[in-house]
Amino acid sequence: MVRLARVSCQGPGLSRVRRGTGFAYRDPDGRPVTDPVVLERIRSLVIPPAWQQVWICQVTNGHIQATGIDARGRRQYQYHDAWRLQRDLAKHDRILDFAGRLPAARQRMHADLAVDGLGRTRVLACAVRLIDLGFFRIGGEQYASENQSYGLATLRKEHVRLTSAGELEFEYIGKSGRLWQRSLAEPEVGRVVSSLKRRRGGGPELLAFRDSGRWVDVKSGDINAYLREVTGGDDTAKDFRTWSATVLAAVGLAVSTHADTSAARTRAITRVVKEVADKLGNTPAVCRASYIDPRIIDLYADGQVVELSSLGDGASLGSPAFQGAIETAVLALLREPAASSRLAG
Repeated sequence: MVRLARVSCQGPGLSRVRRGTGFAYRDPDGRPVTDPVVLERIRSLVIPPAWQQVWICQVTNGHIQATGIDARGRRQYQYHDAWRLQRDLAKHDRILDFAGRLPAARQRMHADLAVDGLGRTRVLACAVRLIDLGFFRIGGEQYASENQSYGLATLRKEHVRLTSAGELEFEYIGKSGRLWQRSLAEPEVGRVVSSLKRRRGGGPELLAFRDSGRWVDVKSGDINAYLREVTGGDDTAKDFRTWSATVLAAVGLAVSTHADTSAARTRAITRVVKEVADKLGNTPAVCRASYIDPRIIDLYADGQVVELSSLGDGASLGSPAFQGAIETAVLALLREPAASSRLAG
């Protein structure tokens, strides 16, 4: 693996200037960059044309290769491929630790959901369980007000209904203007959501709890704080989506075992990644790069998958009754020595 150098974008670097319909580049002293090898490396970075105040690392092994300010005024970073690989290894190993803590955390959530009333603990347990079951983004107040798009913390009462069959049906505009539709069925969660939807008082937001006789809207920070409390780790709501993407991919690939040629396996991987991306509301490229543990895909290519048949008839990730068993099987597969060496190699 490449030996990386830690660099700072506050230090000297190459800059980009507009030149006709393209760009020219200058060194820290303002001299034009003419070395064809350096220019080819810069081109290979594919720095977005819209970026302003572009800084480019002078060395090929810098952990940051380029930065710039995007159209919305946010600083963006392009990292060295080897740095991203190292971060992926650490991230996915951390997610496995998170998954290992989930059974105890779910026991605590179920206990908190069983208490009476609509106090902070019960409502936050409901919120985290919804993320656990439905892959919700947590959302944020600023994003909701600026973009009229929602996540779990900012959902309104109008965004959910309880069917006669006892299912919760969510429908709302989420990130990037996408219409989100989710159907969930878990009685203890349904009772809390139904009570919150029918409550008198408080604002239009769905999630709120009673505190000293008044309604308090649930914020994203409240949800993450409760999650850390029940898992005992430095976890966030996004970790559910990352772990769920890996489990969904593992299940999808497990039912694609009929793909007995390299081309068929490639098609199966493409199909499964798209299906997972659709469930999470991401593009397939983002889903594969940032959410699905790549070891699941590598293991599938080598013929190793989760044995769903061993879990019993009707095993389905959509059923809370099978959620833990399926996740345990995926976790065991990823913790095998062969899987552990995948990213490190």
